[in-house]
Amino acid sequence: MALIKSKQTYLNLNEEKIFYIILGFLCLMYFPLMWHWYDGWLNKTISIEHEYFSHGVIGIPFAFYLCWLDRKKWHQLPNQYRPQGFFPITIASIFYLSGVPELVNLSFPIILLGICYFLKGKAGLKLLWFPFILIILATPNSIPYLITPYTLWLQRLIATLSGFLLFHLGFDVSVNGIYISVNGRLVEVAPYCAGLKMLFTSLYISLILLYWRGVLGDRTRSLLLLVGAVFISVIGNVFRNTILAFFHGARQDSLFVWFHDSWGGEVYSTGMLICIFGLLLWIEKINFYSNSEPKLNQLTTNDEDDFNFNF
Repeated sequence: MALIKSKQTYLNLNEEKIFYIILGFLCLMYFPLMWHWYDGWLNKTISIEHEYFSHGVIGIPFAFYLCWLDRKKWHQLPNQYRPQGFFPITIASIFYLSGVPELVNLSFPIILLGICYFLKGKAGLKLLWFPFILIILATPNSIPYLITPYTLWLQRLIATLSGFLLFHLGFDVSVNGIYISVNGRLVEVAPYCAGLKMLFTSLYISLILLYWRGVLGDRTRSLLLLVGAVFISVIGNVFRNTILAFFHGARQDSLFVWFHDSWGGEVYSTGMLICIFGLLLWIEKINFYSNSEPKLNQLTTNDEDDFNFNF
């Protein structure tokens, strides 16, 4: 019996070593890519389309943190070694070795999914589904570039509403399509000023907040928050473009640059995210269910394994 026990311990140690070897190999492969993403997001040296995914500054570390919390549950899952996992791993390897930036980016979530499925099967994917969602939604790709041609209606809406606000504030304003003329100075609501970046960030942070507060499984509250986040993002962007047009028309060029290109815009975006969090706190207080209906089970955590996010 002692011999059998020692062999089992030896095998378990080898399995754990293999896991950490794979993890270390992935770190060596993708550390330069992560560095490129974060340097681009923080210093705005990345392409405009990929800057739309700057919410990954928060989301990717949070995803890794959730994986770390579930590490004991991960090790408790039986090793299944499904060969089907080699297919996404092979695709990801081809993408990575191609050297094409877009494909190299996409290889990151694909190889993680492949390794997870190969080691633990569907149970592993089920355990780490939310971290995977966060990583996939934070992976830079060309979707913003593909959406941009279809934002003309939103640009016109923002220009019209901004012109309406400025007109009622007493400014000499005229609106022509996506152009706003304030005191004879022209401002364009460009495709990348239509608020898509803030919309992506608002929805992404809303998902994190729903998970954090333990109400992600409540469809009513989740839908209300997501709709509210879209509304806050659109209205917030209207006010943002109104302020920018005011600064430009008032010849406050330094304030315009500060609010458009510098940290003034970051402060404004942070304020919008705080509004979304406040909306969630308000939604949580609403009773959508009668007393006879069972309440939604909150996400329960083990005191030894997890951290309680609820205030």
